Amino acid sequence: MEKYKIEDVAKMCGLTKRTLRYYEEIGLLPPPERSKGGMRLYSRAHIDRLKRLINARDVLGFSLQDLQSYVSINEQLEAYVQGYRQTDDEAEKREKLLEMESVVRDQLRIIDEKLEKITQLRNETEQFLIRVQHALARFGEPRKSAEEHRGDTKISARDGDGKDGEDRKTQPE
Repeated sequence: MEKYKIEDVAKMCGLTKRTLRYYEEIGLLPPPERSKGGMRLYSRAHIDRLKRLINARDVLGFSLQDLQSYVSINEQLEAYVQGYRQTDDEAEKREKLLEMESVVRDQLRIIDEKLEKITQLRNETEQFLIRVQHALARFGEPRKSAEEHRGDTKISARDGDGKDGEDRKTQPE
């Protein structure tokens, strides 16, 4: 099994070494093995876990406290999965599945709460855009409606085919 030094993990995950040590300190990341000299030696499992944490933090806007709950739920789920795999008894398997269902529902509830907040923020921003457009209309400025604006987010950058500066929609039509 390949082991990674803290510098390598930090680079792969886009974190600082200090953040990695802090995540370990607060329990978001299990302590890695240590070399004879005391150097942290991370596994692929550590890196995968960090990437899931970063995704939850960045995509869903999880705070450290949210991340701790998320980790706790994932650890519960992993324990149920292991219990499920280790038994041949149908009643025990059913019980583990019921426990897993409950844990997954908790995860979905947390994600739904975040999505609701994101949707609310988007709606408030859209309402502000409408008010700005109405104010501009008083100056004779033709404006797109908020609905037209939704699918018309344009970017101007290199798009991978070597062409610079071409406007293109970020959403498929």
